[in-house]
Amino acid sequence: MTNDQQAQIEWKDGGIPVATRFDDPYFSLENGLEETRHVFLDGNDLPARLVSGFHVAELGFGTGLNMLALALIAEVPTRFTSFEAFPMVAADIASALDAFPEARAIADPFLDAWAQGARQFTVGQVQVEVVAGDARETLPTWQGKADAWFLDGFSPAKNPELWGDDLLAEVGAHTVPNGTCATYTAAGFVRRGLQAAGFDITRVSGFGRKRHMSVGRKRT
Repeated sequence: MTNDQQAQIEWKDGGIPVATRFDDPYFSLENGLEETRHVFLDGNDLPARLVSGFHVAELGFGTGLNMLALALIAEVPTRFTSFEAFPMVAADIASALDAFPEARAIADPFLDAWAQGARQFTVGQVQVEVVAGDARETLPTWQGKADAWFLDGFSPAKNPELWGDDLLAEVGAHTVPNGTCATYTAAGFVRRGLQAAGFDITRVSGFGRKRHMSVGRKRT
């Protein structure tokens, strides 16, 4: 992996990684793990919907915090596929996860595999695959369909490429009927893009200081 393919970060506010490409933090400045639980787990009605073979997909792997939050609640075999354009190096991920002892406590299998260059590994009940590269190129060729999506790219204002209509259409095309999606953003153009992609979108209460977020269900 060359330098232009890996995440470029700087550390702010006592250990929060910020992507210098997008000038955006990887997780909430308040409590990233609780934000993940509110936005992505609760937003997709998890763990209530988890059954053996349930498939979660994600745009924006980052530190792997969302994956670890899922692993903390998954009691049945669960699949997790994430699309990440600029993977972080293992040492930076480990430093970032130190802020979340609960997630860090189960992260060693992930960090060990990641440091060795593996992008497929298992954490608890979660079988993980991270697809490196621009999701606009990799998602259209993906053969899977997700039961739930974590849409966790950097801010739409700072990284609009990950929120374009064409990519959101691919999200819809790779979602099972009645599958769900959740994202921290309530930006109008994102909600309209997801609606055009086949989701019924609802604006709900966000996490912390963020008033609103969006959840959706794929129309049948």
